[in-house]
Amino acid sequence: MKTILITGIEPFDNQAVNPSWEIARQLQRRQFGDAQVATCRLPCVFGLAAERLIEAVVVHRPLLVLALGQAGGRSKVSLERVAINIDDARIPDNHGEQPIDRPIISGGPAAYFSTLPLKAMVQAMVKAGVPAEVSQTAGTFVCNHIMYGLLHFLARADWPVRGGFIHVPYLPSQAAAHPGAPSMATATVLAGLEAAIMAALNTERDIAVTGGAVS
Repeated sequence: MKTILITGIEPFDNQAVNPSWEIARQLQRRQFGDAQVATCRLPCVFGLAAERLIEAVVVHRPLLVLALGQAGGRSKVSLERVAINIDDARIPDNHGEQPIDRPIISGGPAAYFSTLPLKAMVQAMVKAGVPAEVSQTAGTFVCNHIMYGLLHFLARADWPVRGGFIHVPYLPSQAAAHPGAPSMATATVLAGLEAAIMAALNTERDIAVTGGAVS
């Protein structure tokens, strides 16, 4: 059976939950056409997170990889366009590491672009009533590290597989502790991801619609 690999990240920065994993685990064994979802919980740790993701890719040999992460402060589900080859941590990871201006892959390309049909996926999510966008930055913390490590591996994979990273907003329970911060219910994000997954499976070449940013 064909596989879709969806990953989430453990809680970090003194949070009790991470919406990326709360959402990913609810998709475990979900069927999309002739493909079934497998999930993996990644540590919020530089180096180890990318290693665990690559191990899961090797085990499952998926046709599609969606790595999810938390982006507190964002109001939309953000499909990341690009990962850059730098770790520059504002806060320590869950092992207390806080790299500054360190390449993820020494001598690696400056950046990798997502290989997902981002515009088609965003359009499908919006049509499903879920706020979504193409994002131009995955940050410089563990989420960007994961995305870069994944795409570096996939660029060298010997089988066809597309992948990328998706940031999700806080859950309402998290936003309650951050007055003014936007949030999104798990059910809403799930509905959007279901639409996005179907769009990714059914779109060979991305659609040509705007998804850029002014700043």
